[in-house]
Amino acid sequence: MRAVTWQGKRDVRVETVPDPEIREPTDAIIRVTSSGICGSDLHLYEVLGSFIDPGDVLGHEPMGVVEEVGTEVANLKPGDRVVVPFNISCGHCFMCRQGLQSQCETTQVRDAGKGAALFGYTKLYGQVPGGQAEYLRVPQAQYGPILVPEGPPDERFVYLSDVLPTAWQAVRYASVPEGGSVAVFGLGPIGQMSCRIARHLGAGLVIGVDRVPERLALARKYGVATVDLDKPGTVEAIRARTAGRGPDSVIDAVGMEAHGSWVGKIAQDLTSLLPKPIAAKVTEKAGVDRMAAILAAIETVRRGGTVSLSGVYGGMLDPMPMMDMFDKQIQLRMGQANVHRWTDDILPLLAGDDDPLGTEDLATHQLPLADAPHAYEIFQKKQDGAIKILLKP
Repeated sequence: MRAVTWQGKRDVRVETVPDPEIREPTDAIIRVTSSGICGSDLHLYEVLGSFIDPGDVLGHEPMGVVEEVGTEVANLKPGDRVVVPFNISCGHCFMCRQGLQSQCETTQVRDAGKGAALFGYTKLYGQVPGGQAEYLRVPQAQYGPILVPEGPPDERFVYLSDVLPTAWQAVRYASVPEGGSVAVFGLGPIGQMSCRIARHLGAGLVIGVDRVPERLALARKYGVATVDLDKPGTVEAIRARTAGRGPDSVIDAVGMEAHGSWVGKIAQDLTSLLPKPIAAKVTEKAGVDRMAAILAAIETVRRGGTVSLSGVYGGMLDPMPMMDMFDKQIQLRMGQANVHRWTDDILPLLAGDDDPLGTEDLATHQLPLADAPHAYEIFQKKQDGAIKILLKP
């Protein structure tokens, strides 16, 4: 089959790799019909190469049609249309029963000290082949795949794999009061959906912060007040809209590669020049993120407010302004999305005719799998109006 493989920094290629096979009785094989490129994939493209090997298959946002199931998969049959969550979870362990599927004890990558295995995401998370491919082996298929109805296009449902539950969790973790205010830093796919979900769940004022004109314009289409990060006085502009206090809640949907963090960028660039085993150790033990977004979130949120992190961070030595956080009495929540925890809330919004979250207009590009190298480049460089790209095998 054809699949998108990592080959080096800013180097992905579509190659022929072996077809996946059933290995365990809880496996399924799906034929992929759509697969998203995630902002987290760009971390592999740019700064996390020390944890991935040439030839590894990328992608953790797939959906498709079931081709084959193992003997212990009673909930699926060939021909079923499914979305595959990015975290691989069993559904029956202690963590899964707590609604913390991203910490599944059955698939935890204990050797790396990490939580549940993820599709297409480095040795730290199990090095499981990903879904930017024609076919995908799905472990723990007795629980993981989400059945979706026939009829509506893939772009209505594919975001159940990651984007929608990540944004839903970001908003829930932000604890936005009914009629309250929330600022969202970063208007990529997660930020866009966080804004829409916050409005859907009753926020009175949603402020989106970014520097890319197309992203700001898309957010405004959904009733979001926007602040251009390239104009001076970002924090002051947000406070001016919130009685001078700052918003009740702030969501950081940017993560480790925020613009405006030159020290962190230099550290990441220097680390990427080291031999891979050394670079991996440096990143694990002494990594520093580009922290402009989280620092701005802490500065912006009102006293007694909540900061919710959905952007991925990986640094072990990130300096945090603990005095300010303590003095402002900030609450901080974060973590990989627990996809199944939020599915019952989200799926009914996708199955009707009205599409209240506007899922069908999020993808700015739908490209053949063969165009993946181009897709990664324009997404990473924010070119050609790229906000969300779906690959079509």
